[in-house]
Amino acid sequence: MLLTVRCPAKVNLFLAVGPKDHRNYHPLRTIFQAIDLCDVMTITDGEGRHQVSFDDPAVPSDNTVIKALRLLSEVLPLPPLRISVEKQIPAESGLGGGSSNAARVIRAAQRIAGVSIPTGELNGIAQAIGMDVPFFLVGGRARAEGYGEKLTPLTDPVPGWLVVARPNVGSGTGDAYRRLDEAAYEWREFPQMDELYNDFERIAPCESLDLIERLMALGARDAGLTGSGSAVFGRFASEAAASAARSLVEAPSAWVAKTLSRAESLAMP
Repeated sequence: MLLTVRCPAKVNLFLAVGPKDHRNYHPLRTIFQAIDLCDVMTITDGEGRHQVSFDDPAVPSDNTVIKALRLLSEVLPLPPLRISVEKQIPAESGLGGGSSNAARVIRAAQRIAGVSIPTGELNGIAQAIGMDVPFFLVGGRARAEGYGEKLTPLTDPVPGWLVVARPNVGSGTGDAYRRLDEAAYEWREFPQMDELYNDFERIAPCESLDLIERLMALGARDAGLTGSGSAVFGRFASEAAASAARSLVEAPSAWVAKTLSRAESLAMP
């Protein structure tokens, strides 16, 4: 058995963070968009037990793929699998690489086992791994509320072109929330228009904010932070305009990316 799948990243077109609840969790209002910056995952037959490897040594040993396999093994008759992941989506960037990896494992495991997990149980598994994982089971563009689990699929827009850039500093999610808790602001409602907004820009690294300004100066229609950072993105009128900006943005890491339709983002061979 050999299965090679692509795990797309996401950007947040809108992200408003609510006040902590009684469990110290923050409810969210966000709009996700899948993009074609992808990790590549290869799944083959294993021996004895599941084996997971990444080509990026920064990925922790107790990662989202391990967590997904642990939970899936409780509900599916899974044979031992060997999973290797080529990372293109950087960590601590707000691009959802780990969540996308987990979602692909969830979908691939059901195919391999020949069993579909009931929707309620499937959503529970996804939420237990991470709040962005449910989105990657929906794909395309979607609105999310609650803690990322209340998803409303949105109509696929006309394909758009982005430049995604990451400074040489990361932004840990836990630390970003702690710093945001120290700021005073109101919880925004969803926008009526297609405008970028992200509460985490209030406390984003200076390097991220500088990159937002650079993308705007290079002709982006708009630009902003994705997730809790540290990656940013700008929306451009064409692939040519995005490519030109990518060559001039002077970021440690930068990519030209296209938005993905729901079908494109969920496609598996």
